Amino acid sequence: MELPKKYRPKKLSRVVGQGPAIRVLKQMVEQERIPHAIMLTGPSGVGKTTLARIVARQLGCTETDYNEINCALTTGVDAVRSIKQRMYQAPLHGKVRVWVIDEAHQLSTAAQNGLLKMLEEPPDHVYFMLATTDPVKLIRTIKTRCTEIALKPLHATDMKELVEQVAIKENIKLQKEVIEKIIDVADGSARQALVLLDQISGLPTEDQLASIVPPQAQSLAIDIVRALMNGKTKWPAIAGMLRENKEDAEGIRRLILGYANAVLLKGGGPSARAFLIIDIFKESFFYTGKAGLSAACYEVLTTPEN
Repeated sequence: MELPKKYRPKKLSRVVGQGPAIRVLKQMVEQERIPHAIMLTGPSGVGKTTLARIVARQLGCTETDYNEINCALTTGVDAVRSIKQRMYQAPLHGKVRVWVIDEAHQLSTAAQNGLLKMLEEPPDHVYFMLATTDPVKLIRTIKTRCTEIALKPLHATDMKELVEQVAIKENIKLQKEVIEKIIDVADGSARQALVLLDQISGLPTEDQLASIVPPQAQSLAIDIVRALMNGKTKWPAIAGMLRENKEDAEGIRRLILGYANAVLLKGGGPSARAFLIIDIFKESFFYTGKAGLSAACYEVLTTPEN
């Protein structure tokens, strides 16, 4: 199991680095005064949906009565219509029905207006929990109907404790420099810290530091390798990507190798191209840096496949 999923807290007491938010939620639970509409705000990866799931369990919501909607995948009109149709039905097994609306700020205006009507007077057995990284994009009346609980990026001390504890449990040996790099790249996100730890877990200690790359580098590597796999790509297209690159060239090289290897193992027509990329990118960019990355990309584009 991936580390972020394996170590996702299931109790409020296990959530790291969100003291004020946890105290508020604990008080609500202990006093049995949980609002029917809660808005969890904060940057990505700090625990918004995790807390929503924990509170849902505290309310006595079972799996069959728990619903989670990711608004990054939909404008939400159909989802809101579905909630309206189902919210007055009694819970199937538990005490309540819970709807967690993730990335709520991506709901269309029409969907937000539809949701607003449900937030105003929900049935006693229905609870809504909105999670958002950008509450400014929600209409004001939705925000006034919800009890907002703000989450913050994790402090470096909390991040260090989290990474070290999980590393010990997973028997991952980490040097001080590696832990510091994880904390720096994760930028306050507990989820991203565990993603990075997972990423280096099978590597020798001497290779770990170079393999820690931020999400921006992962995205850039995907764009580059897709362009390189396309036999019609011209150099100016790749050059444009490289000019904007501010990431570590060696980390990007390793990612490109990983993606090309996955294509090679699948077999089929693209295998020859994937092998060419692996062959050209196999040497480290430790000394050549970004110039080495540019040269390797140029060589792929100008080398005919065997």
